[in-house]
Amino acid sequence: MKTALVLTVICVAIATAVPRRTYDNDHQHKRSTPSKDPTGPLGYTEAETTSEYWRQVARNIITSKLSETPIQSKPKNVVLFIGDGMSAQTIAATRMYLGNENRMLSFEEFVNLATARTYCVDEQVADSACTATALFSGVKTNHGMINVPSEVPFNSCAGVGDVEGLLKWAQESGLATGLVTTARVTDSTMAAAYASVANDDWEDDSFVKGSGCDLARSPDIAQQLVHGDVGRNLKVVLGGGRRHFIPSTVTDEEGKPGSRADGRNLINEWKELHPEGQYVWNRTSLRSVSFSRTDRLLGLFESSHLKYRLEVLEQGSQMTEPNLPDMVAIALRMLNQHNDGYFLVVEGGRIDTAHHETRPRLALEETAEFTRAVEFVRTMTREDDTLVVVTADHGHTMTYNGYPNRGSDVLGIAGLSDEDNLPYTTLSYANGPGYYHTYKEDNRGERVDISGMNFKDFRTQYPATVPLDEATHGGEDVPVYARGPMAHLFRGNMEQSAVPHLIAYAAQIGRFRV
Repeated sequence: MKTALVLTVICVAIATAVPRRTYDNDHQHKRSTPSKDPTGPLGYTEAETTSEYWRQVARNIITSKLSETPIQSKPKNVVLFIGDGMSAQTIAATRMYLGNENRMLSFEEFVNLATARTYCVDEQVADSACTATALFSGVKTNHGMINVPSEVPFNSCAGVGDVEGLLKWAQESGLATGLVTTARVTDSTMAAAYASVANDDWEDDSFVKGSGCDLARSPDIAQQLVHGDVGRNLKVVLGGGRRHFIPSTVTDEEGKPGSRADGRNLINEWKELHPEGQYVWNRTSLRSVSFSRTDRLLGLFESSHLKYRLEVLEQGSQMTEPNLPDMVAIALRMLNQHNDGYFLVVEGGRIDTAHHETRPRLALEETAEFTRAVEFVRTMTREDDTLVVVTADHGHTMTYNGYPNRGSDVLGIAGLSDEDNLPYTTLSYANGPGYYHTYKEDNRGERVDISGMNFKDFRTQYPATVPLDEATHGGEDVPVYARGPMAHLFRGNMEQSAVPHLIAYAAQIGRFRV
């Protein structure tokens, strides 16, 4: 009894000694007075102010769910979309960027949804190498390694690994294969479709030699694309990265030097291997491809990554490279020549690079371009014969936060801080170069007044909490959307490495080949 009394006294003392912060909602949220005009800046309709509106929305969803019937036949074709760095917050912010909060992106209309855990074997927050290995080959590995088992040391010169993946399984089953990306075709995500290296920096021989390895045992990624078992059998390859295919003594079509140290021109070697093929380097030459006379297609449209879409649009009539839907359209026409079906991989690669730079407008426009490519595929394929899977390799540290009113510009100001009465943005980053626009240089504890910043400029870097030269990835789960035959397999939470096994099971390829 005495013990209970003493504990009670202690608890009361603690409760009275430590002041509790109380919140006044109007002050905490810093909200403006709601507009009485239902079509005004708050961005919602009069109908949305009624309870019946939301009940009817729920009834429509229930009716739709009850009418769903899984397609359990084998798909003839498979299209795998990967939004590099396309976190759930990126998807949500892109909805608002494209119009309003209650719209749906093309792939969000797919009725099947799962979430995937993205960690590497050795690290909690993944890079694109280990996540792409999981997505293509169905095994998790270490940070920085592509299709190499995790027991192999990073940067090992022991040679390529024995990990096989989706495109090899598809080719063995007689499917035509192709890949399209807005990044370099030798960058980590796409490299995992056809290559195996113990260091994802090994995009050409100069990097392999820099690690002290023998090219005969450890061929670079570009060489594996042209001469490897999977790479040389790809029917379509469209993206960037010309520099890794030509010697450092040679300049490409746009006057930029190559980076190969071995003197080899892999573009010419590809042409020799595929005399029936065509190499293209700009939008004009891509659009002039003769499908009746072209059996293989290699398109390299930049020395490195393709330009951001907003950069290309800024050039106006000077545009020289295709957008993602353009490339997907050409790839589908090439692959549809193959009567036995195809497997196409499409990457929105510059979502990730924009987030690394803490430039969300670029990231959201790249996501919008990605969703337009998905919509094109959905329009041009039949749901009963084409399995379409849309996912991300990993997340990012961009947050969608604050208490902005409905209809507010997602790229603008969310409100004012309680502490310093300065504005903060709806979108911000946990870390990255945007830190240097967050705090005053002579006083890192005092924030910069960002009210004068031009958030319409896609070059603007948004605030970040921790100073880093490049923002890191995020460790959250990523969504997996699916449509078509056997798409009902993609439900619930799963390891990311399960995704290619589900695709292989649905398409009856790899170890599920009948």
